[in-house]
Amino acid sequence: MKRRRRPELWASERMAREMGYQCVAGIDEVGLGPLAGPAVAGAVVLRVGDRLSGIDDSKKLTPLERERLDRVIRRRAVSWAVFEVPPADIDRLGLTRARQRAMEGAVRALALPADYLLIDTWDAPDLPLPQMCVIKGDATSASIMAASIVAKVHRDRAMVAFDREYPGYGFAVHKGYATAFHRQALRRLGPSPIHRLSWAPIRAVLALRRADGQP
Repeated sequence: MKRRRRPELWASERMAREMGYQCVAGIDEVGLGPLAGPAVAGAVVLRVGDRLSGIDDSKKLTPLERERLDRVIRRRAVSWAVFEVPPADIDRLGLTRARQRAMEGAVRALALPADYLLIDTWDAPDLPLPQMCVIKGDATSASIMAASIVAKVHRDRAMVAFDREYPGYGFAVHKGYATAFHRQALRRLGPSPIHRLSWAPIRAVLALRRADGQP
């Protein structure tokens, strides 16, 4: 298999280093779209130029590839952290603020404090640090890719654990996304404690169940 050259992979990190910043963290969040489960952000500081074979946008990787890279990133990163915002807080804060809260929490949880942030979103966290929003950062910046991978693996594992705690919804398979099976389970079982009750599909299920005299 011919190796694809990606000269831009460390461009944002090198730009920040050239400006004098030493601890450059990539940030990304996952789990914004599902009907259930937490939103999770990752923050990762890598050694610029480190060869992390196969690193890519987490959405383009298979579960096995993500698991392998997650182990490599956690072992070789200068610093890494993840942070969850639970469903009740997503309902209370709204999705934009919950996303920001997750990113802020991940950055603050880094064992080695970051002095510059690379972010794949325009909803920048409310932190007193210089930041750069990288367009399509989860496909072009190694640090943001790494943050996306550790966040995705962490959330997927959490949803597998929730599947054991709340059987019947299929969380281990669909990870909380609005699949046909998930919607059918919602109509049959009603929302679980990890569903986002403010979301329209959940409100619709609750209304139907009340109309049928169900709890």
